[in-house]
Amino acid sequence: MKVLLLAPQPFFINRGTPIDVLLVLRALSERNDMDIDAIVYPEGEDVELPNVTIHRVPVFKHNKGTRPGMSIKKLWIDFFMFFFTWKMVRQNRYDLIHAGEEAVFIAMLMKLFYRIPYVYDIDSSNAQQLVEKFSLLKFFAPVFNFFEGRAIKGAIANAPVCNALAELCEKNGSKKTVTIHDISQLENPDLPHTGSLTKEIGMEGLILLYCGNLEEYQGVDLLVDSFPYVTEKNDTVQLVIIGGIPEDITRYREKAAKLGVEKRIHFLGPRPFTDLDKYLAEADILVAPRTKGVNTPMKIFPYMHSGKPVLLTKLYTHTQIVTSEEAYLAVAEPKQFAEGILALAEDKELREKLGKNGKLFVEKEHVYDAHKRRVYELYDWIKQELGETKTDQRITGFISRNKNVIFLAYLTFSCKFSEYIALFETPLS
Repeated sequence: MKVLLLAPQPFFINRGTPIDVLLVLRALSERNDMDIDAIVYPEGEDVELPNVTIHRVPVFKHNKGTRPGMSIKKLWIDFFMFFFTWKMVRQNRYDLIHAGEEAVFIAMLMKLFYRIPYVYDIDSSNAQQLVEKFSLLKFFAPVFNFFEGRAIKGAIANAPVCNALAELCEKNGSKKTVTIHDISQLENPDLPHTGSLTKEIGMEGLILLYCGNLEEYQGVDLLVDSFPYVTEKNDTVQLVIIGGIPEDITRYREKAAKLGVEKRIHFLGPRPFTDLDKYLAEADILVAPRTKGVNTPMKIFPYMHSGKPVLLTKLYTHTQIVTSEEAYLAVAEPKQFAEGILALAEDKELREKLGKNGKLFVEKEHVYDAHKRRVYELYDWIKQELGETKTDQRITGFISRNKNVIFLAYLTFSCKFSEYIALFETPLS
């Protein structure tokens, strides 16, 4: 099967959706029946996988620093991606297009012009993301929902990343839905605690760790706003934040200073993804304070895989897959979220219980083997569906091309059959 994969993101960089793209490509590259062309943004590191060729969108002006979520910069690159995709489709015979995020609308046009079916790989709701990021667009929400629904309904199959998006697919008449849940990619989930992070920040105490970008939807504002309530009752908890671009780090440092907690919050900036397991091993509590969106953040799976207790907001983004048996779920308000931090900080047995349960949860269904099984389930179904469709098309085409001959054959057979029956009806003399 020859597949064209459209990934409208920098690739490869260590953040959510590009990691998901790499996981799908890795799984497909391990099948002997796949030949994949992947079209990605100009920015990112080169990746080599068997049976996969990476093509970077040629953009008039090279764009770096493309942030998560919809933006003018993304739309600019998508404009060039459309024409580059069109060129690739005209030059090659693809059996399927695998499209993520807004690239699904490019796939819809390719289906219209060239009759190529597409898979919609849904990491987040484009409609919801636009309205949440640009409040002035709320008036157009019904229009965005309509086009997103059309994209889902027109796909041969949909591959949402979480249960909430799977529900969105079913609501919009998805023909086939296979949920490709995020997974942990920790290579060493059992690394021992060494105290290196305590030395790096230069402060003793229990470490609360956040890793990820500092976009508004991640809830870092909630985390920082909750910390004055923590420091009132506990003078040992240190908050360490890894990730973010310089502008965001500066903004949150200023916020922490205004709240009087700047000495207890440590911004380390970006760190290599390969060092994630080392940093998780040094933490006492891991936190994911997301406040917007319905897709489950990828970070919670390596968090739990590390065996450390995890603090999450009590919102559907988390509760659709995690219960209070695997993580601590706190109300997404500063004071109540602070109570969650304090509850974990002061109860070692609770931390150990949640850490153990969370790790077992991830090892069961959220590691690479489980991911690969789900991707194969999706593509096995698609191959069967495409095979049946082609058979139906061949039969229909044969009938269309030979309808006159078939009609004459029918008339001849009818006449001969009538003569044959007449022989039995004639009485013997």
